[in-house]
Amino acid sequence: MNRYLAMLLSIFALLWLPACSTTAAPADLGCNQAVNTCLQGTARVALNTDKGQVLIELDGKNAPLTAGNFLDLVKRGAYNNTVFHRVVNQPTPFVVQGGDPQSAKPGVSASLFGTGNFLDPASGAPRFIPLEVKLNSEAAPRYGRPISGARVTDQLALPHHRGAVAMARSQDPNSASAQFYVALSDLPELDGRYAVFGRVIEGMPVVDRIVQGDRLRKAELLQVGK
Repeated sequence: MNRYLAMLLSIFALLWLPACSTTAAPADLGCNQAVNTCLQGTARVALNTDKGQVLIELDGKNAPLTAGNFLDLVKRGAYNNTVFHRVVNQPTPFVVQGGDPQSAKPGVSASLFGTGNFLDPASGAPRFIPLEVKLNSEAAPRYGRPISGARVTDQLALPHHRGAVAMARSQDPNSASAQFYVALSDLPELDGRYAVFGRVIEGMPVVDRIVQGDRLRKAELLQVGK
C-alpha cells in the first residue's frame, strides 16, 4: 500500500478518533480560567497496563493546561482499570486510545466505551478543556481553535511524532476531557488539530503490544520536575 493511500485511511480513522460526547465550549480559555491546576514544568507518570509498564513525561512548559488536566486525573485515580477501547494499527500504525472513566465501572456495556468523560464529583458535570497548541516562536499556547497550514504546523512545539501522548476529543475542539491516545507512528495529519501534552519515554514496545480490550490497571505519578 502506498503512503498516500495509507494517509487517506488514517485520516478516515481520525474521524472516529474522538468518540466522547460534546458540550458547549468553555467561555474562558487558558490557565487563568482553568478549573484544575496547570502544570508548570514536567512530570513523569507510570501507566501500568496488562502488557507492562509505560513511562510518559508530561510537558507543562508547552501544554500546561492539558498536562495539568491529565495529572489531576491521574492523582484522582480516574484512569485506574480503564479500558483501551480503540486500537488502530492496520493497515498502518495509528493510535492506541483509552482513558474513558466509565470503562472502569462494572456493568457498563463495552459498546459505550469511548463515549464517556470525567465527571466532576463536586458538581456531577463533565469537565472539558479547550484545545491547547503552542508554536515554538510564541511565548504562550494558543487556545480554542485548530491551527492549520504546513508552515504553521512545522513550528509546533509538540508535534505528533511516534510516542506522542495527546487528548482525544469530538468535532468540537474544546471538548477534550479524559480520553487520551498514544501515536503509534508519526501523524502529521493530526498536528495543530489535537493537543499533544507529553510523550512516551520508556515502553513503546509495550504500547505496540496493546490490543483493544486491554486495561490500564493504574496510572501513578512518579515525580514532578521543574
